[in-house]
Amino acid sequence: QVQLVESGGGLVQAGDSTRLSCVASGRTFSSYVMAWFRQTPGKERVFVAGINQNGGTNYADSKKGRFTISRDNAKNTVYLQMNSLNPLDTAVYYCAAGAFMLTVRGGYAYWGQGTQVTVSS
Repeated sequence: QVQLVESGGGLVQAGDSTRLSCVASGRTFSSYVMAWFRQTPGKERVFVAGINQNGGTNYADSKKGRFTISRDNAKNTVYLQMNSLNPLDTAVYYCAAGAFMLTVRGGYAYWGQGTQVTVSS
């Protein structure tokens, strides 16, 4: 069982940067693929970025170059650095843990409660 807690969301201005954090409970954090998804009202939860046990990363095409995912296994934490934010990035961002690097919601067994990021123009 893994419990995930996100933080770092809030209200930011267009063009700004912000970093989300997700802290995991338990001693097996390093064995999981970690990912970030986001969701807006009435829409599907979509993949943003993922990082595997060895630090290999995968990004949704539209996020490459603006978003960076990283992990610190000593702190049981995964991060999402988001740069050049625009209003279309407004969403609830969710942290997820799973066994494989997948880009679909069903591929992850554990989820955080989400953190709201609102980008104002």
